[in-house]
Amino acid sequence: MALARARRRTHGVDYWPGFVDALSTLLLAIMFLLTVFVLAQFLLSRELSGKDVVLNRLNAQINQLTQLLSLERSSKQDLQDSIANLQASLAQSEGEKSRLQQLLAKGSGADAAAQARITSLQSDLAGQKQMSASALSQVEILNEQLTALRRQIAALEDALDASEKRDQESNAKIADLGKRLNVALAQRVQELNRYRSDFFGRLREILADRQNIRIVGDRFVFQSEVLFPSGSADINQAGQDEMKKLAQALIELEKEIPPEINWVLRVDGHTDNVPITGGRFQDNWALSSARAIAVVKFLIANGVSPDRLVAAGFGEYEPLDPADTPEARAKNRRIELKLTEK
Repeated sequence: MALARARRRTHGVDYWPGFVDALSTLLLAIMFLLTVFVLAQFLLSRELSGKDVVLNRLNAQINQLTQLLSLERSSKQDLQDSIANLQASLAQSEGEKSRLQQLLAKGSGADAAAQARITSLQSDLAGQKQMSASALSQVEILNEQLTALRRQIAALEDALDASEKRDQESNAKIADLGKRLNVALAQRVQELNRYRSDFFGRLREILADRQNIRIVGDRFVFQSEVLFPSGSADINQAGQDEMKKLAQALIELEKEIPPEINWVLRVDGHTDNVPITGGRFQDNWALSSARAIAVVKFLIANGVSPDRLVAAGFGEYEPLDPADTPEARAKNRRIELKLTEK
């Protein structure tokens, strides 16, 4: 190096000091820019401390710049050792300067994006606060409604308990009344059965001399020929005599049965299964009904209370004997008397 200086002095002006000064100035400028950049990045990192993604990116950039700074320092030491590498180091420094400027420009753009993001987040936060206030208001309203609903439920439960208690008491009373009613009905049935037995006993005494009159179960049965001509609903003279006896027995029975026993004498008309051809009746059903009504009207005309009589016609649909013989058909043509409750 001393030899080189001596040669430069020999040949003319020495540029080396000026070149070193220019290089030093350039390095100082680069250092200044790096310092400014670091300071800007520091301030920017403080301002954007809440944004993790941007902060990580800036930290990476700072690390890169720190590495570059170390590289520049190393380059400065290398310049002192070897001037031959100065041009390459200078070119590298200029490239690094250009890249740093690009990074700085990118940092400024990132700052603007971060600011916009902050503004958007602040707007979202304000909206969330409004929504939270509205939600809290709705929650308060719902809590009030829930409290009122709980009061109503409590009142309904109290009313339900009271109702269940009343129902239990009512059920107990109903059960007791049912037992009493069953006992009373049983007593009434027994009384009615007794009067029915008495009534049938009297009818036996009154009508004992007629073969076409008999008792079937709880019914007194008149064969139709005793009361009516064939195909007619007009009571014949013999039938009227028998019905007058029946009316007298009913009048006496009505006096004996207590008024609280609600009884009736049901008069049922029945026919055989031979279809009616011609005459005033369309079918056997009409004939059976007309005969039952004729008996009821005759009894009423002879003093029996109308509210103690019921007429019903069954046609050929309830035969005593289902056989298709003259004897069975004769048995099925009948008038039945049954003492029963209304």
